[in-house]
Amino acid sequence: MINIEVLGAAMTYSKEDGYVGNVQFSVEGHRNQYEIALHSKRGNDWGYGLFFLHESGKEEELLVLEDLLEEDDELFDFLVEQAREKLEQS
Repeated sequence: MINIEVLGAAMTYSKEDGYVGNVQFSVEGHRNQYEIALHSKRGNDWGYGLFFLHESGKEEELLVLEDLLEEDDELFDFLVEQAREKLEQS
């Protein structure tokens, strides 16, 4: 797995919206930081959007990271768990 530093995370739950969360993080070797927005109605099938956190960066790096998220279940699950931990703490 690539080296990721989590900068922040949050998650909320409501019957209407389900689980809605986000994780801000940096990736070793990437110039810019990222944010992943997460959504799931029941907490088991997740949709996401990946964005640059503060400013636009190299699209190639974003696309490489997107491919990694699609291929590496451990990486994706790690990010989901970072957000879910915040839900459990609230």
